[in-house]
Amino acid sequence: MAILVDLPDATVPDNKDWAARREIAADWLGQLTTHQAELGMKPVLAFYRNAHNNNGNLPDRCWIHAGGALPDTVDELDPARSIPFADLFASIPIFLVPSQFSATAPLKIAAKKYPFRAATMGGFCAAMIPALRLDYTEVNRRVNYLKDKLDRATGADFVFAHPGGESALHLDLRFRAAHASGGLLPKPGAAGNLPSGEAYIVPYEGESEPSRSAGVLPVQFGSEVVYYRIEHNKAVEVLSQGPVSAQEAEKLRREPAYGNMAELGLGVLAAFGIKPIGKVLLDEKLGAHIAFGRSDHFGGQVGPQDFSGPDAVIHIDRVYVPEMQPDVVVKRLELTMEDGRPLTLMRDGEYVVDFN
Repeated sequence: MAILVDLPDATVPDNKDWAARREIAADWLGQLTTHQAELGMKPVLAFYRNAHNNNGNLPDRCWIHAGGALPDTVDELDPARSIPFADLFASIPIFLVPSQFSATAPLKIAAKKYPFRAATMGGFCAAMIPALRLDYTEVNRRVNYLKDKLDRATGADFVFAHPGGESALHLDLRFRAAHASGGLLPKPGAAGNLPSGEAYIVPYEGESEPSRSAGVLPVQFGSEVVYYRIEHNKAVEVLSQGPVSAQEAEKLRREPAYGNMAELGLGVLAAFGIKPIGKVLLDEKLGAHIAFGRSDHFGGQVGPQDFSGPDAVIHIDRVYVPEMQPDVVVKRLELTMEDGRPLTLMRDGEYVVDFN
């Protein structure tokens, strides 16, 4: 098995959390090496140049750590000693990926080609360790309950309460299959987050007819709430005023693919006593979230080719839990099932369904 870690470079410099994550990876390597006979697998540590953003494509080459001091940047490594990523994927069946930038998208795609399993851990830190000690059989059961509901739904309707009053958003769930990320990866050819605990689906993006996703999506950034107007599953306009609103409007102008409604996610870990720590890898598993940007790794249509360049590719989640967006509340989340009947999933940010 391989522990796969990205490294800083001249474009994205090192930071304290990143350096600590490399030390965690080295510690895991040492512990796994001590127990490799009973585990029946030999662990290795591999490095690669960071992708510069979450869910961007991985570079073509990587390095197997030969031992000794950990590198601080990728520029310390000898290019002549690098190997093609494809060779690593073809020879290693299990990956743990505690990276600075999430590698979920490229690893999901690579896992379809190579018979490996990968636990993606973008932004992992020591504060996430309690979330690795949960009863993942129960987490998986709840996640699969939500997946089943999303699979049989034709739409999701949000009502948000916020300082400006209320706003509504409809997400078109037709023609899509949901996914379960319950922390269990028993079959080869799969990649998913760890810690985990969510069901998710890509809203319909309009491949054969216009998407019905429309409305207003509020997202809180610090003290400012940004209001996006959604039309045909894309954020096409920022309705609010303020410095962050202006920045977000510029992002939509510069990178229209950033405005794609890429995911509706339903996390379950808040019920297990897990609290947000300021890291998306964990925080998105706590409750409802909506993602912007890339969706092809989840079965959608928007991928790297839709952005201006590799460094612009992004998939970013906006998580609706009180600690992260205190002024924006999911007042109601309701699914429209295939028979036309409504199913209320959440009220005032809390699930109201019986997971049994």
